Order: sequence, then structure tokens, then C-alpha cells
Amino acid sequence: MTKTVLITGARAAAALDIARDFTAAGYRTVMADSVPARISRWSSRAGSFLSYPSPRGDPAGFGARIAQLVAEHRVDLIVPTCEEAFHLAAPGLAPRLTGKLFQPPLSILRDLHDKYRFARLAAGFGLPVPETHCLEKDADVAAFADRSSEWVFKPCFSRFGETAFVGPEPGRLCDVKPSPAHPWVAQRRVSGGEACFYAVARDGALRAFAAYRSDWRLGGGASFGFEPLDETAAAALRDIAATLAERLSLTGQFACDAIFDAQGCPWLIECNPRATSGVHFLAGKGRLAAAIDGPGEGCLGGDGQPRHLLPAMLSFGLAVALRRGDLRGWRHALRDGRDAIGRPGDRLPALGAFVDGLGFTFKGMVRGISASAATVADIAWDGEDLP
Repeated sequence: MTKTVLITGARAAAALDIARDFTAAGYRTVMADSVPARISRWSSRAGSFLSYPSPRGDPAGFGARIAQLVAEHRVDLIVPTCEEAFHLAAPGLAPRLTGKLFQPPLSILRDLHDKYRFARLAAGFGLPVPETHCLEKDADVAAFADRSSEWVFKPCFSRFGETAFVGPEPGRLCDVKPSPAHPWVAQRRVSGGEACFYAVARDGALRAFAAYRSDWRLGGGASFGFEPLDETAAAALRDIAATLAERLSLTGQFACDAIFDAQGCPWLIECNPRATSGVHFLAGKGRLAAAIDGPGEGCLGGDGQPRHLLPAMLSFGLAVALRRGDLRGWRHALRDGRDAIGRPGDRLPALGAFVDGLGFTFKGMVRGISASAATVADIAWDGEDLP
């Protein structure tokens, strides 16, 4: 019998690639989101598209709609991809999704998402983490005034790096405003090359893994061009991913950002317990679906070919290239990489992504926030209690 998978967070390029992969594997694929998500809705290979209310703005409506979708479409598996993952794990909803939701419980999601909790957790497992302190009041911040250049300050719950202060001058610390309800971290600054990994785990064992870096990103940190890491660096991050999966008995998707110092040691910076751009190195032929839901063993690896998000690469990428005088690098990235959004026989998602991007940009302008922040405004979870 054909199984049905529900993939939420259809606004994300990662969700589109996961959906294509499940479709290629023979699943009946259903995608859903609280925004139009034309990037996925316009795809001919991502299944049908359905909507649900904003989990942040209407949690009761969101929960009721998810339960309705699961029942009506006889969903066997739910794969979250964005921050709606936290709302799916809410105490009032998660019990109704038992056995279907491909992610850990909310308690583990919190430990991974909260930057201070994650630093303590990883350090407790013996993993390399920069010295990290929790800040809850002005006095905590003031203690770093005479050495602020040696530290990075950011909220415990934040994304895209937009609110991070990296080695700020002492005078900038007045903008760091923590409270017990909204704590920040001070993390010792590590100089070196940034890298990321994306992993899939089942019952504590790695089932898929990809490590990569990005030289193409928005000012806030959201990336749109990706290059696989060399084997040595990737192996170091894979060991870290395997340790996290085993020690937490993880089932689900998780991703981490790291910095390799001058000696080649990777330092874990933060964790995202959801899908990220590493998906693009693994999806497309049904193998990622097998890693998530199949009976086999082993760990799926990427194919080593660079990827990019073409609409962003053509627009934001060109602006970045002009700003840093690197048109040659931009042209090489376009030539050598493969578009993760538009595919042969399925090109409309690239246009959909462009239209979605305009929509998020407009929303950001109206609300006085960045386009990146607008992409998660209706789904973000900052540690608050969930119904």
C-alpha cells in the first residue's frame, strides 16, 4: 500500500527537495504551510499543497487543522522542515501525532534550539564548544565591557544571525538587553572558517549526513550558495553529529553551525533541530526518503556537487559580488553549482521562489523587519509555553 507523507513548512527550498525525494520514492506526498509557498505549490513533483493557520498567531486553529489533515489524508508520516516543528510538538497536539511525527519531543527540541542549553548539553558530551555564559540582566552584560571584542552576544532564541553582536565595542553593549524571560548568551569568539552540517537520525543512529560551507549569504546570515566540505573537515563534523544522535537517542533532523579554528578544530556554535540547506546535497532520487523512513542501515552521504538557490543567487548574489568585487567568483558559482529549486521538467518553483521572496520583502517593509525575519514571523518559537 502506498504510504502518505505530510511535509510542513512548504515555504522552504529544503521542504521542496524533501517532497521531490519522497515522490521519487513512491510516496503520496502532501505539502502544507500557513503562507502561499509558491516555491512548492507550483512544483509538478512535490505532490498536493494544503494550508493551515499560523501556528504562532492561531495555535488552536493550527492544531485542529493539522489533526484534520492527518485524518482526511490518512497521513502515515509527518516531516517538519521549518519552525512549525516546535508547534507540532506542543503538548496539546503531539499526542495526537504519536508514531507519525519525524522529530524528537519538545523537551529535546528546546535543548537543541536554545543556544545556552545546547552549549551546556554539547559540552557535557565532551564536544568542542566555546566558553558560553547565560545573560539575564544588565549586570551580566556589564561584566564583559572591558573585553567585549573577545565575545559574541546573541539571544538564546534567534535565527539568521541578525541580532548577533560579534566582538562589539563596549559602547554597543547597551543594545544587548537580556531578561530572565528573554536571555542572551555571551560566547567566546572563535576566529576561523564557518561550516554547517545537516543530519538525519533514527533511534540514535545517523542515517544521512552532509557538511558544507557558504560564501554567499544575506547580511543577516541566510545562505543561498553551498559548497561541500573537504573529506577531513566533513569527517570531524560527522563524528560530532554521530555523538549528538547517539547520546540523545535522536530520531529526526538536526543541523549545526561550527567554526574551524586555525588548528583545524571544529567548535560547535549552535544547533537547528530542523531541515536546513544540507538537504540539497542528499535529496532527489528517493534515497533521503529511505534514510528517513526506510528499513535499511548505513548513512547516506552527499554527491559533492555545489548547490545554489538560483533566484537568490541571481539577485542577492549579484549584489554581494558587486559589493566585494568578485564577479568572477559569482559566475563560477553559477556555472559550477546546481540549482536546488528549479529542476529539469520542474522549473516553475524557481519563479515561485522569486514571487515568494517579493512577498516576504514587502511584509518585512510593512512590519519594519528584514525579509529574512518575515519568512519566520508566523512560525517562530522563542521558548514560550505552547498549548
